[in-house]
Amino acid sequence: MRALHGAVANLNVHRPLPDTLQAVAEGVVAGTDYQLAACHLVRPGGDLMVAAVAGTEDLRDSYLGTSAPRAAWEQMLAGAERLGSLRFIPQERGGRFLGNGVPRWTNPGITVSSDPTEWQPGDVLMVPMHTASRELLGVITVDRPRSGRRPGAWVRESMELYALHAAIALTNANLRLGMQRAMARLEREQKALRASEESFRQAFEYAPSGMAMTELYPGERIGKLLRANDALCRMLGRSATALRRFAFSDLVHPEDLQTLLDAPPGGGLAEVRLSRRDGTYIWVCLRNSVLVDTGEGPHYLLTHVEDIDERRREEEALVHRASHDSLTGLPNAAELRARLERMLPQLPHLSPLSLGGAVPSGNDRSVAVIFCDLDGFKPINDRYGHHAGDAVLVEVARRLQQAVRVGDTVARLGGDEFVVLADHVVEEEAADLAARLEQAVTAPILLEGATGVSVRVGVSFGIGWAAAGMTADQLLQTADQRMYRQKRGRARSRRG
Repeated sequence: MRALHGAVANLNVHRPLPDTLQAVAEGVVAGTDYQLAACHLVRPGGDLMVAAVAGTEDLRDSYLGTSAPRAAWEQMLAGAERLGSLRFIPQERGGRFLGNGVPRWTNPGITVSSDPTEWQPGDVLMVPMHTASRELLGVITVDRPRSGRRPGAWVRESMELYALHAAIALTNANLRLGMQRAMARLEREQKALRASEESFRQAFEYAPSGMAMTELYPGERIGKLLRANDALCRMLGRSATALRRFAFSDLVHPEDLQTLLDAPPGGGLAEVRLSRRDGTYIWVCLRNSVLVDTGEGPHYLLTHVEDIDERRREEEALVHRASHDSLTGLPNAAELRARLERMLPQLPHLSPLSLGGAVPSGNDRSVAVIFCDLDGFKPINDRYGHHAGDAVLVEVARRLQQAVRVGDTVARLGGDEFVVLADHVVEEEAADLAARLEQAVTAPILLEGATGVSVRVGVSFGIGWAAAGMTADQLLQTADQRMYRQKRGRARSRRG
């Protein structure tokens, strides 16, 4: 996942179109399962040409620059199996497309396997890239997966996400190329000032992304808006007249103000959130360039405002899925350990606690973990099925979140095990919290779809107290052992 994040981040570097195409191909090799990748770019005439190759030098030399008719590509894409937005042609069906002119990989190092899940030498995986208006930009083809497997769910999702960002990068490269050509044209037309100004006005007003002119020399308010185009007005839900009352420092999210301040005026770039009229925020990328007024020197900043809200939300969603439980939405075991490891070094230097140590006392900061294990969950799962069991876990997670204090963390370790992380808590508060959790969890749970059927689960607790020198695993082990002692004690009481 880190490799995929790195490959996606590398696409956002400003490059000319040829370099962007090569970065797209190399990003596939660096950030996904595949060792070979090629970018087939739609040319102005409609044909698709191999514009970039990543893999081995000999393949690049033989493959780069080859092309095929658009009709041949459309035939392959239409006849392939659909894997979400990807297209896959297994070896056993690939013969029907041989000879249609589309360049094909050669795989002398891969042998045919009888395992239907393994990658075959004649397999073809195609990743179409589209503009926001669904026009085909090009196709990424890949080969030689490191896993040796045909694409599974994670590979499909990562390739779809990567294709989305690759299409954005190519679109932006085309926009930059168009803007560069427009600026070069403006420079050539400086002698005809009126024509030059009109050309700039049209480029500014009708640009597909947001554009603004701001004061070059800031006062107390950074980026005082002097002029905004229609695209920026639509993006922020404000009229051009209203925007002239603001500076970017007025609109930026408070947490992103320092990022705005750190961006240099000439060539500066900043990813920040800007406020819309309805009070919501949108992620944008601000790119500054100095606008020169002939004869008077630098006068204004020209700011390109690119809507990156979808990309940032995709990235945040990917990070959230990696750190949270897919069923309950709670932080998972890895995220819980990460929070503990950030918290433990901040504790006062008390004498280290053993795994069965005592509760901290005094006014020092104290951190507790409450290990919660459900009792009687397995019979519910066995009798009513996994759907009912999942519904019980989701409801228990909801009740735990409602019962804890503001600022406490509820995490799911897996199965029917949950952990509550409580900071700045004393022994009496921890006992009261455990009592509230037990009361919340043990109340009857009504099963949806089973009219009138309600179930109950019990819960066993173990409280572990943190101290300087302990690791996250030691602290969790402490709470886990105490929870099992409580569970065994209850079992003995029932037998007695």
